[in-house]
Amino acid sequence: MTTALQRPGQNGRVHQPGAPLPDTAASGLPRPRGSWFARDPAWPIVALLAGWPLWWMLGIGTYMTVLAAIPMARRLYLWRATRSRAIRVPPAFGLWLLFLLVMFAGIATLSLTAPGTEAGPVSHRLVSWGLRALSYVAVTVILLFAGNLTERELPRRRLAFLLGLVVIYTVAGGLLGVLLPSFHFTSPLAAFVPASIQASDTTIASMLHPSVTQHQTFEGFGRPAAPFTYSNGWGDNLAVLLPWLIVGWRVYGTRWQRRIMLVVLAAALIPIVLSFDRGLWIGLALAACYMMARLTTQANMSRLVMFVGGLIVFALVIVATPLGSLISARIGHATSNAGRADGAAIAIQGALASPFLGFGDTRHEQGSSQSIAVGRTANCSDCGDNDVGSHGQLWLLLFANGIPGTICYLGFFGYGVWRFRRDKTPYGLAGVLVLLLGFVFMFVYLTIGITLSFTILAYAMLWRNDMYRQDELAAAAETDGPAGRGGNGRGIAAGVPA
Repeated sequence: MTTALQRPGQNGRVHQPGAPLPDTAASGLPRPRGSWFARDPAWPIVALLAGWPLWWMLGIGTYMTVLAAIPMARRLYLWRATRSRAIRVPPAFGLWLLFLLVMFAGIATLSLTAPGTEAGPVSHRLVSWGLRALSYVAVTVILLFAGNLTERELPRRRLAFLLGLVVIYTVAGGLLGVLLPSFHFTSPLAAFVPASIQASDTTIASMLHPSVTQHQTFEGFGRPAAPFTYSNGWGDNLAVLLPWLIVGWRVYGTRWQRRIMLVVLAAALIPIVLSFDRGLWIGLALAACYMMARLTTQANMSRLVMFVGGLIVFALVIVATPLGSLISARIGHATSNAGRADGAAIAIQGALASPFLGFGDTRHEQGSSQSIAVGRTANCSDCGDNDVGSHGQLWLLLFANGIPGTICYLGFFGYGVWRFRRDKTPYGLAGVLVLLLGFVFMFVYLTIGITLSFTILAYAMLWRNDMYRQDELAAAAETDGPAGRGGNGRGIAAGVPA
């Protein structure tokens, strides 16, 4: 691929991705009549986000990012093959490509047995590695596709709206899990998957037999999971999507969208507490601190007062209801800490044993954190033999991709935080917050599949917003001359709705 700087007639600073394809011409002419697929160039992203409950119910949610990336890749190929549009790449994209290179090279280490893990068939590891590789490639395609769409094809406001819509789905699924914790069903796809595969793979079984809660209880409550497979995924996705609900439905939303946003935030309090997800609670607390710091430095007193007022109301509700006692009980009940610490130790040990490429994929731990002799039995399928690297993205990267792969992966997102740190628009504040939350959650959550897609779309939003802001600044400078260079930047930084 060539960047816009390497193509004649392109300006690398401003967002001019070349002449669009005929069906998306920005000339002001009406789009050609036809199917939705022809009229809406951004339809794969719209289908992925707006249709998420459907994909979950069909049992294909885990791999929907790969399926959605296929038409996106086709469109990127057409842009490149017909020279209709120069394919631009985001900042630090070289680091991401280096991570992919290390990840693909990890296939050479699949046959190795890592320290403290069990030996197993390479064929199983190859399948697992292949699915994870497809997921990483898919999010790469999503990043390039979303970043190369024009503002007319996929307005930033529309993308923020769609991401916020998934929050509404998530809160609705959480409330359903609270009201009907035992509700589950079998997806239509299960009829086409052999029973032997469903019985041998817990992930596939969970996908094909969706449940609104994961089969983990605390104080008699099941942990919400719908419309995702696992409760930890529910908490992770809710946290990284909440900023977009505020931006897309409150800052740039209509009156009825603002009202819906307030109702959703109030309703979200119940499943957030009853998720008993300490990682989610910590992430939301740190997100609140981040927003207070950013709003204070911007001297935006009206938004700061509203934000602090919302936090006070939230705290009063927690204190005045039984939710506070549930939070205290969960904090004091930390039975998973030993297992997580043991898995992290083995992941670090594996990274030191194979520092350059890692072991390509996860492995089963020998025994458990209590004893090497304590393993999985017919009466206790959750005992021992845990997947090393399954309790946090950091541990997965270190174990599966080694130290260079981990540095490249984290460096890509870390550079995004640094590059866009001065973006004071609502899009910039939300996008940087999502990337920062990834560094918080990497110790406890896996960021694969749809969760990584949400994060990569935040990166695409920051990238596109930066290009448009530079475009606006350049246009203002050309229009107003020297005075425009000094005077118009403040208005743009304040965040004009897009």
